[in-house]
Amino acid sequence: MNALLFLIPMALLLGLAGLVAFLWALRSGQFDDLDGAAHRILFDEDDDETDRPDPPTRQG
Repeated sequence: MNALLFLIPMALLLGLAGLVAFLWALRSGQFDDLDGAAHRILFDEDDDETDRPDPPTRQG
């Protein structure tokens, strides 16, 4: 029974901390562009081919 006196306030504090962290992330714009990173990884941003070194060729 004494453990409940410790666990219930601790659970409430952790829940409140999670809610505060979620609201902070929501206000700071963390969830504004959910698909941007998923699409950005598929496309190469280097359009200039002249700056790239030639790929090594196999001799033999």
